[in-house]
Amino acid sequence: MKLLVTGGTGFLGTHLVPRLVAAGHEVRVIGRSRPVGPGFEKVEYVQGDLKDRDAVRRSLEGVQALYHLAGLVSFQDKDARRMYSLHVDCTRELLQDVRESGVQRVILASTSGTIAVSKEERVGTEEDDYPITVVGRWPYYLSKIYEEKLALEYCRKHAIPLVVLNPSLLMGPGDDRLSSTWTVLKFLQGEIPAMPGGGMSFVDVRDLADAFVNALTRGEVYGRHLMGVNLSMSDFFERLSRLSGVAAPRLRLPSQVNVLGAKVLERVAKWRGMKPTLDPQEVDIGEHWFWLDASKAERELGFRARDIHATLHDTVQYLYTRMAPGHLPGTKGRLDELREGT
Repeated sequence: MKLLVTGGTGFLGTHLVPRLVAAGHEVRVIGRSRPVGPGFEKVEYVQGDLKDRDAVRRSLEGVQALYHLAGLVSFQDKDARRMYSLHVDCTRELLQDVRESGVQRVILASTSGTIAVSKEERVGTEEDDYPITVVGRWPYYLSKIYEEKLALEYCRKHAIPLVVLNPSLLMGPGDDRLSSTWTVLKFLQGEIPAMPGGGMSFVDVRDLADAFVNALTRGEVYGRHLMGVNLSMSDFFERLSRLSGVAAPRLRLPSQVNVLGAKVLERVAKWRGMKPTLDPQEVDIGEHWFWLDASKAERELGFRARDIHATLHDTVQYLYTRMAPGHLPGTKGRLDELREGT
């Protein structure tokens, strides 16, 4: 089958594309830079981004299925417009081109944050409504909700088979841009002063890539599929501590105090002309619960999560290979440079 992958050079894409090639598919990638590495030797490359309508239309020629992975991960308000433009405006135009080109199936990479986010400790399922009242102040998750809603509405209206995958936070080796594993990096650098009070879910990128391959022929059409393993934030950081030898945060504060403290530190850092170690929005997110039920993805997509310890071990080991001796990978500004996009 001839396939187009957007975001093929990102964290998920670098694991998914080689699997698609190995399965015998003809894979084409559209992006601003040519993908390199094992598994990309036979990949066709179209230079351009999703704002380049001519490049998008060329990349869709003869394609039978589309993997739409392209995205920008940021928890800073200054990036809200860019995320809306990419996740909503570009996706809307892409789907219009998909309809005209006759693509037979679309697989959309969404996020568990469009479903399973709560102020209280609870487990989310695909039956839950969009948590707009919870994530409304977080531009990333809000833009992904809009993207998911428009994709489902448009594809239903025009009878384009669409399967939506909703992975939680990606972990594992290969996150060169630190779009997902930045939390672990900040922990290794000792930059998390207090233990967050919420709960998280994460998924090994390799297990996720397998599920995306399966989504080419499996999965509920016009359905959403949550994937991840649930841990409290304290359990997550304690596990990282045992793997790395870096002490987990001992300070435990009420949720509102944690967020207020982050805002104060942000103002102090700006007054000093420095960048804050943690964005208040990141701290606020850590005080919420992202737990989910992955049973639908297990049933529909054959999703299987490997051992938690193996995923976190490989994540830590990979980040250490990307870091200079000690715990500091060069300059902290490098983290913000790397986190942009997939």
